[in-house]
Amino acid sequence: MPEHAIDAIAEIFSWVGFGLGALVAGIALVMYLLDGTWVPTRAVVEEAEHGHIVRWFDEDGGVNESGLTHEQELAIGQKDMADVFYRRGARNRMRLTQGSPAVRAVALLAGGLIAVGALSLAVSLILLFLRG
Repeated sequence: MPEHAIDAIAEIFSWVGFGLGALVAGIALVMYLLDGTWVPTRAVVEEAEHGHIVRWFDEDGGVNESGLTHEQELAIGQKDMADVFYRRGARNRMRLTQGSPAVRAVALLAGGLIAVGALSLAVSLILLFLRG
């Protein structure tokens, strides 16, 4: 492969990695901000007609409840109480993790793209110095 082709490929990957990485990181930031604040609390798990539900008190003393998805039921198991996170300012919204899995996935994608850009830049610089 000619030297110029390797340089061009490294240059393209560095620009694409940094450019798309920055764009996806911006999207992850917006997603994080739109996700809101999730507050930890302890919830009571009860059996209902169609699976299990959890009930908890929010900061204002209001009682909230939410049905569990199949994955949440598997994660909680047969416990009578569970640690959950509810969204501040919203009623009856809860999840088992404080951070959003979607935001985490987009942030990891952004990190991977930026890493590709940094690796390509390093390869480009190493080739530049090796050739003199």
